Amino acid sequence: MPQRAMIPIAGRSIALALAFSLVAASAAHSQPAAEFYKAKQLRLIVGHQVGNDYDVGARLLAKHLPKHIPGAPTIIVQNMVGAASVAAVNYVYGQAPKDGTVLGTFSRNIPSQKLMGQANIEADPRRFNWLGATSYPGRVCTVWHTAPVKTPDDLFTHELIVGGAGAGSAPSILPSVFNHVLGTKFRVVEGYKGTQDIVLAVERGEVQGVCASFGQFRSYDKLIADGKLRFLFQAEETPMPEIASVPSIYKYATRDEQRQFMRFVFSSTEFGRPYFLPPEVPADRVALMQAAVAAAVKDPELIAEAEKIRLDMSFRPPAALQELTAKLYATPPEVIEAVKKLVPNLQ
Repeated sequence: MPQRAMIPIAGRSIALALAFSLVAASAAHSQPAAEFYKAKQLRLIVGHQVGNDYDVGARLLAKHLPKHIPGAPTIIVQNMVGAASVAAVNYVYGQAPKDGTVLGTFSRNIPSQKLMGQANIEADPRRFNWLGATSYPGRVCTVWHTAPVKTPDDLFTHELIVGGAGAGSAPSILPSVFNHVLGTKFRVVEGYKGTQDIVLAVERGEVQGVCASFGQFRSYDKLIADGKLRFLFQAEETPMPEIASVPSIYKYATRDEQRQFMRFVFSSTEFGRPYFLPPEVPADRVALMQAAVAAAVKDPELIAEAEKIRLDMSFRPPAALQELTAKLYATPPEVIEAVKKLVPNLQ
């Protein structure tokens, strides 16, 4: 009679434990979303340092989001700072559990940086399970009231001296792109620390204007109300409701390649502060979390807190981010190469 191989007791114990763990994992994966989140602890991975607007927005969302998730789980925020949030997006995308317990937020520039060939971005934005985004940090160019440039048309005949904050910053990127694509006459004076520093330089008469995110000018309401600092134009195609009367620079883009170039560079603003789940999360959990985020940003208590700290929490739905990603990936390769030459440090 042939002898059957005997499995040592320790080996059988390990095999049984592995089998039970696989069954448990399978059961958890198939568990209805509304039951799955009961008493769970979720993690929100933030790719920026504490106190950054991404971090502040994430913590505000994490505070109110559990009220809108069946089972009222808890959410802890973890900051994973490294390589301008690349470490965070790579972790959530490739290493975090794919069960819906880990979500992330990262730099709005990750999708365009990925297309530009940044080597260390492992994540594929086309596979993200988008949960939506908060804020619409549209960009604007402003001008001091004594500057010779009064309208966008004047930029094609008069020089406008603006402050810059480094090759990868919005104050430097925006005017450089407009000069290259449209033929405007911005002159960028580098060496400033940021928008606040440049506005002070404008008041001192060192420069005549600055281009930056619209939200950067919320603390200069009096200068704007007094007509000393004026909005010259918006840098986005989609109008910002708060300054709907301010013209868009896209009016001056008369060729497809001009619009494609600017869309690629400036599309990051439309990603706002994005939130996502990794690929392979069960569809019902993705749908539940999408609905929860959409409800949380409309929560009166969240809105009141955001207004108190003057934090833009306007919502952009998952479908908008998915469509924006698809448009980015439809950009002709030659346009992307041209962007890489002009703004290699796109941030």
